[in-house]
Amino acid sequence: MSLTRERTVDDAVSSAIEQIKAAALRDPHDFNKVEKIHEICQCFKLSDPTLKRLMDAMLASMEKGLEPETASTAAVKMLPSYVRAVPNGTEQGDFLALDLGGTNFRVLLIRLVGGECKMEGRIFRVPDRIMKGTGEQLFDHIAQCLADFMKDHDLMDREKLPLGFTFSFPCKQEGLTCAKLVNWTKGFNASGVEGEDVVNLLREACHRRKDIDIDVVAVLNDTTGTLMACAYLENSCQIGVIVGTGSNACYMEKIDRIKKIKGEMDHEADGLPDEMIVNTEWGGFGDDGAMDFIRTKFDEGVDACTINPGKQLYEKMISGMYMGENVRVVLEHLARANLIFGGDFEAISVPHSFPTKFVSEIERDLIEDEEKSFSKTMTILEEIGIENVTPTDCANVAYVCSIISTRAAHISAAGIAVLLNRMQKRFVTVGVDGSVYRFHPTFSKLLDEKIDDLIEGDIEYQLMLSEDGSGRGAALVAAVATRMAHEKASKSS
Repeated sequence: MSLTRERTVDDAVSSAIEQIKAAALRDPHDFNKVEKIHEICQCFKLSDPTLKRLMDAMLASMEKGLEPETASTAAVKMLPSYVRAVPNGTEQGDFLALDLGGTNFRVLLIRLVGGECKMEGRIFRVPDRIMKGTGEQLFDHIAQCLADFMKDHDLMDREKLPLGFTFSFPCKQEGLTCAKLVNWTKGFNASGVEGEDVVNLLREACHRRKDIDIDVVAVLNDTTGTLMACAYLENSCQIGVIVGTGSNACYMEKIDRIKKIKGEMDHEADGLPDEMIVNTEWGGFGDDGAMDFIRTKFDEGVDACTINPGKQLYEKMISGMYMGENVRVVLEHLARANLIFGGDFEAISVPHSFPTKFVSEIERDLIEDEEKSFSKTMTILEEIGIENVTPTDCANVAYVCSIISTRAAHISAAGIAVLLNRMQKRFVTVGVDGSVYRFHPTFSKLLDEKIDDLIEGDIEYQLMLSEDGSGRGAALVAAVATRMAHEKASKSS
């Protein structure tokens, strides 16, 4: 069970919704509309038996991703990270981190001293011409920025510092220091990089400069970094989750159960732990139809208008990139049915006119506005361009936001519960990061409450906000890799 479980969120939202219905009773016409809206939104309410059926399907998909015969076609890829341990508190020294995952990238210096983590960093921009130029130009730019940072921090004449490289693009990882780019995303299209080892490209760019000497000891994605950053503060962290613009999870798995890498390593003889972090890439769950039984016509409509129809279906029901649009298509349907906004559907019919931040702001308004004046909600709807908005409209919009975000939290909880049930460890800390988890007013508690409902036996867990997995986490992976290399060397000497 959760150590922090509090049954407050459902109660607060339910109370607010009951007030809405009570107010609507004064006008039978409004009450009938409220009843119809609730009926239409029933498809988003998932019972615990339905969520457990979803968990069974997800577990089956994960097992396909771990098996050599089915891994290549599995919807949930279950990628080995080759990270074999979390920080134990003895890591010491200076470490560099590179964090590339978008148009900005960061260089960081992390100092681990006496159990404390001190961090200095600088943000650099990747110009559009370099994002879409050659791979050599891109990595030369990264090396230039790294050199500038090292000069600023008097690191040029130091001994080689271990470096962790967070590269948040789809990669086929073949070792702790080998990751081949599968395909570019996020607007990048640098030529000559797809299919190549990005660590090797970084090393070559540094070598071309001749003025910086680095030791890349690990390449990772931001989800692994999330787990590691949390584990530095809480050693029991064994799961890392991101619920932000996208969604993903990783967890510590027994190497014997990662059957697709059988034969790659002899973990019994190498003196290292018998576990490894697996990056699930769970956003792709359901791409093979395994989740069709909970998808709605609204989900299908949102998916059809994305740049990757039929892909990342689980992520599209959870993440910040899609939550606002999931709400908008329902509101458009209700407006066209003359159930809200007096039938005025023109403004709400504009795709992506209802960003996820509006969902958070409206739900906060629902909970915190004791007078139920919906002043913030009214302002948002008027900003979109909807005219003559009534308090009942605001209440109904808040209800739709609550239904969609609750489903997202419950589906996320199902995924985390699958991992907790699979691991069967007595106590696990789950490190979580991402804008939805951080900023949505009820998501974190809804997530916690539903995990508690879905886990089996006497497992205990806690959710913990993970700070800066892509930066701090990269350096910590480098620190752990360095510690383990020293331990292995001392054992063999």
